[in-house]
Amino acid sequence: MERLEHKIHNLTLRKKRVRSKIVGSTTRPRLTVYISNQHVTAQIVDDSKGKTLAYVTTAGSKAKGTMTENAAIMGTEIAKKAKAAKINQVVFDRNGRLYHGRIKALADAARAGGLKF
Repeated sequence: MERLEHKIHNLTLRKKRVRSKIVGSTTRPRLTVYISNQHVTAQIVDDSKGKTLAYVTTAGSKAKGTMTENAAIMGTEIAKKAKAAKINQVVFDRNGRLYHGRIKALADAARAGGLKF
């Protein structure tokens, strides 16, 4: 197995392991975070209905700065959209990634914006 295939395989295993334990409900939807090499995406999903309640991304915007700064900006934006949708508690889904760096910056900014998880 090549190095890149091995990394993707391990990420997929971690993602499945995390998602087997984390489920968003109507009272506590799931805040899922995806970070690619260029963009940060966060969405709040109600798994019982299968609907996305709030969504933010840096794709298509002229976000400047480092990826960590962009992640923090997306954290505050998703908190604002959650407040508008009357959501104050969520379950955090880090999507198989380690909780540090960009993921931590987004989570801290979302907490500072008023989300509880």
